[in-house]
Amino acid sequence: MVAYRRTQQHHVPFAFACLVVALLPLLSPRFFSPTPWETSLFSEWEPPKIRHSQLLNSLEHNHVDEPGDVWSPLEIGAWKPCTEVDRSQSLPPENTVGYLQVFLEGGLNQQRMGICDAVAVAKIMNATLLLPYFGVNRVWQDTSSFEEIFDVDYFINALKGIVKVVTELPEEYSWSTREYYGTGIRVTRIKDAPVHASPSWYLSSVLPILQSYGIVAIAPFSHRLGFENIPLEIQRLRCMVNFHALHFVPAIKYVGDAIIQRLRQSEPEQIFNSSFERHQEKLHASYNSKFLALHLRFDKDMAAHSGCDFGGGKVELLAMSKYRRVVWAGRGINSHLSMEKLRELGKCPLTPEEVGLTLAALGYNNRTKIYLASFTVYGGEARMSIFHHLFPFVTNKTRIAREEELQPFNGKASMLAAIDYYVCLHSDVFLSASPGNMHNALLGHRAFENRGNTIRPDMVLLSRLFANESMQWPEFKSRVLQGHQNRRGQVRLRQSKQSIYTYPAPDCMCKSES
Repeated sequence: MVAYRRTQQHHVPFAFACLVVALLPLLSPRFFSPTPWETSLFSEWEPPKIRHSQLLNSLEHNHVDEPGDVWSPLEIGAWKPCTEVDRSQSLPPENTVGYLQVFLEGGLNQQRMGICDAVAVAKIMNATLLLPYFGVNRVWQDTSSFEEIFDVDYFINALKGIVKVVTELPEEYSWSTREYYGTGIRVTRIKDAPVHASPSWYLSSVLPILQSYGIVAIAPFSHRLGFENIPLEIQRLRCMVNFHALHFVPAIKYVGDAIIQRLRQSEPEQIFNSSFERHQEKLHASYNSKFLALHLRFDKDMAAHSGCDFGGGKVELLAMSKYRRVVWAGRGINSHLSMEKLRELGKCPLTPEEVGLTLAALGYNNRTKIYLASFTVYGGEARMSIFHHLFPFVTNKTRIAREEELQPFNGKASMLAAIDYYVCLHSDVFLSASPGNMHNALLGHRAFENRGNTIRPDMVLLSRLFANESMQWPEFKSRVLQGHQNRRGQVRLRQSKQSIYTYPAPDCMCKSES
């Protein structure tokens, strides 16, 4: 099979694809469904320009066969999961000091890490943990709760004999609620827990309050336990929670499994066809093809927060600036750096165009089935047109799942993100366009389970390659392949200050004897 082979039904010449991008604003002043933020912040739209036409043009004339090893799983290697926790050392539940409450903010993966840290802190202080409370996501206005996403019974049973978990407080502590702590200064609330605090800080600053009042609430709690100088037992407990105790509820797993089955047992044309009815009888039971999961991570919140220029002109820059003022109070993760410096340092998320070129350089072709996770792309189809030109067989949960299967998750961004997480975890290849919580979580989870083929884009290398406007496709492809030989899911040892959830070895993985 020849990569990027054109067919009359699905492919168009590159020049025509460029013309379509240019004409999109004329065809419709709003060619994607605006969110409330889009409506309030945009008065007009200046479509992004094609930024790497030289590479795209030279790619058209350098078709190559797909390498045979792009789907090959990595060898398991010398590491295996190792998260055994000694349950015999745990005190009986009635001997715990009191109740620990934590209030978690952010999205699914930030909350997931918070849960693991909460269990660890409860263990450190010998506290009973109240099921963590999920705050309303300020960006997505999501109200998903712990019990809507994770299997509560499985969670409690997995921690039995290690940390006691309860779903509600006794009557004598029923006053301890989010509303109570939001109406004044409360002695039982810790609101200044340092980021990456040590176990000794909890023992000296939080435990006395717990001992005095029988309950303590920590809010905010994200990233409130460090990764250095932590007892090995606590580190392995955190991994045990993350990789074993946190099971998605059956409803999420059911939809996730259905999506995976349809991806594996269907031809690319079925995935591409918008009239695909997704009926089981249309699938090939004996067919078990591969698919790549891509977390594009190019929503408006991410684009604005990065502080980068993505080619949308002055209108886009003004809209991004306004968004940062409204949502992020003017803050950006790299606000002290110029846009040119951000791109030079590899701190700008890859655009869909750049992701498509990177995947093509890695050897994936126009027959590759791609599952898009978290499919909310800032800029809509104008931003995605070149990617779809290179990879026409792209789908997402709203296309491949039945409407009635997704109906229970309407308005629940974290539950929908959990479906994406589940599919990405079980995909043959996973790539996240830019580092972030989902990238980090899946990088660690797939490494822990030795799933391999988890591509970590070298952002600095790619930014430099994309900045070279004279580079031709053969050189680009060669340098991308060479630069990612050791970035395909190999187990990497955690370095100082790195997260155990992203790099579980060596704390939570052991060298196998064979």
